[in-house]
Amino acid sequence: MRLESELDRARELDTGELADAIESIGFECTRCGACCKAAETEAGEDEEHTATVFPDEVRTLQQAGDEDGEYDHRDIARPVPYGLTDGPEGPEGETFEWALQTTGCGDCTFYAEDDSGTGACTVHDDRPLICRTYPFSVAVEGSSQPMGEAVDQVGQVRAHECEGLGRDIEREDAEELAAALKRRAVRELEEAIGVRENYEPADPGSGEVVVHDSEGAKRPDGEPIEE
Repeated sequence: MRLESELDRARELDTGELADAIESIGFECTRCGACCKAAETEAGEDEEHTATVFPDEVRTLQQAGDEDGEYDHRDIARPVPYGLTDGPEGPEGETFEWALQTTGCGDCTFYAEDDSGTGACTVHDDRPLICRTYPFSVAVEGSSQPMGEAVDQVGQVRAHECEGLGRDIEREDAEELAAALKRRAVRELEEAIGVRENYEPADPGSGEVVVHDSEGAKRPDGEPIEE
């Protein structure tokens, strides 16, 4: 099947070649926070930050917790909004996968700025793969392109809009990014296959939100929906 063949391609990616491409494009994070904050649409409205997160990554962040203890699932993730509609009692429908939770202004809930406006991730050591690899993605069918279409591509590495592009990058950092890119491409395809295999259509008249991930159908709080 197509997803399985693409997964084989992802597993065979050469991290050395990916690192070469990243070096050629160049990148250094400027900590501007643009990839963590709400984006402005063409209509001038704020569109909340949407970064997909795998179920196991949600659990990792839950265990990381804060000074008050373990995070709740809703503190970390929300249903990806695409596919949901506004019902009489709030959002309803079915969607696929999870997105990092956002604040009231649409920024990632784990993003913070110091007094000088420099951005930082408050869960940096445990951040999801999509955050570790931005602004890059791999041109393997079935893998995602965050934050819109690519602005540059070298080999199989796509670069997405970011003010840090074009800056010198150390080989060690490029190799670390390349390894994370490969892991992400593999995980995205494994997740897509899992979703496909576990998918059961939700009741269209339930008035609830159902999230389908590789582990099955879940409620917005991450609890499985028992059949």
